[in-house]
Amino acid sequence: MKIMKNNLILTAIAGLILAGGLISFAAKAPEQPAASVPEKQEKTLEQPATQQTPDKEIKLDKSVKAAEDKPAVTTTPPANANEYAAVSSLNIVDNPSAYLGKKVRFKASFDKFSTLGLDYKPAFRDSQKYISFLIKRDDVTDHTIPLSEMKIFIKRSEAEKFIELDSGDTIEVYGKVFSDALTDAWVDTDKLVILCKKNKDDNKKDKAE
Repeated sequence: MKIMKNNLILTAIAGLILAGGLISFAAKAPEQPAASVPEKQEKTLEQPATQQTPDKEIKLDKSVKAAEDKPAVTTTPPANANEYAAVSSLNIVDNPSAYLGKKVRFKASFDKFSTLGLDYKPAFRDSQKYISFLIKRDDVTDHTIPLSEMKIFIKRSEAEKFIELDSGDTIEVYGKVFSDALTDAWVDTDKLVILCKKNKDDNKKDKAE
């Protein structure tokens, strides 16, 4: 009886020693690197590159003009103005294919310089060389709605001459419709003319009052 009891005690002690060894081994075991987890997360967060640059307003640096003392922008039409058909911007966006490859001119209310339509491959204009600008819809007068169906491009070097343009200024665009991608009108600006500075007129009224 004593021998059996001693055997049971020895077996229990051996089991405790073995369990303690396993616990100690587990505590000292090296941790597995977790670097692979964030890598997978980063991959799932990556978004495919879009073909067309999202619309983002661009503010031209007015201090550049002051520092370089650039001449004032001329407000006269080009010498070959008769080569451009006078048409409304709404007529162009209603049927852009009818004006494809044609020179057009239209008066509009300037909205803002933008990135709309840049780097879009089917109607490619490089964002390093060009910026775009938006005009306001002629058929809405109680609030501002950009005519986003018309993508108007101008070379950056030329746009720097128009850093004084503000939203609401009346302009005339001389350009060529070079694409009707996405059933929109894509226009290259040959010449931009400022017809009326709205903000200056408002300032004069404020001073008179």
